[in-house]
Amino acid sequence: MNTARNVVLVHGGFVDGSGWQRVYHLLRQDGYNVRVVQNPTVSLEGDATATRQILQQLDGPTVLVGHSYGGAVISEAGTHPAVSALVYIAAFVPDKGESVNTLIANPPPGAPVPPILPPQDGFLFLDRDKFPASFAGDLPADEAQFMADSQVPWGVDALGGAVSEPAWRAKPSWYLVATDDRMIPPPAQRTMAERAGASVAEAAGSHSIYLSQPQAVADLIKQAAAGSR
Repeated sequence: MNTARNVVLVHGGFVDGSGWQRVYHLLRQDGYNVRVVQNPTVSLEGDATATRQILQQLDGPTVLVGHSYGGAVISEAGTHPAVSALVYIAAFVPDKGESVNTLIANPPPGAPVPPILPPQDGFLFLDRDKFPASFAGDLPADEAQFMADSQVPWGVDALGGAVSEPAWRAKPSWYLVATDDRMIPPPAQRTMAERAGASVAEAAGSHSIYLSQPQAVADLIKQAAAGSR
């Protein structure tokens, strides 16, 4: 068994890769070689390509980590031979032929409805006023507001992009459930993690758990690195 020392972090929709900074520093302090993918978030195919470009730059086993929509990206790009393990952080885990759209089509009864505005020229935004409570409820108000005001347009085609060969069917996976998530219901997170056969951890946190609980996120990534095969 080879211990992975490389980690690649993939962000989700509405945000960019800078949100990984706290996790990045924790991993770097422990000697990991860390890269962050800046998804264009125009199409799933394009984001998977951007991820593979970063993977190509690294030597040795690599843990591929995705938050939210980033889970779809790592499911698609994780078939790359460098990837030894997958880590999903409050993320979507599509199977073959599934997309984020199909996974959110039938939310559990009573689940919070993310405040996604109607598409504008093929892209989505969250309602700025409702963003903090829905996406970042456990972050300081000024930080949550900055995230709301610096949103990345999320392409409708990215949501509709279907996974071709899900990497989690061939590679070991880990999943961190954010128990206070108001974007992806925790029961849905648990169902996806169970279907993937992932090793599951849970932590109290919002959809922005990678910002509010960076140590819990880093710890799970290190478990995946140690358990990679």
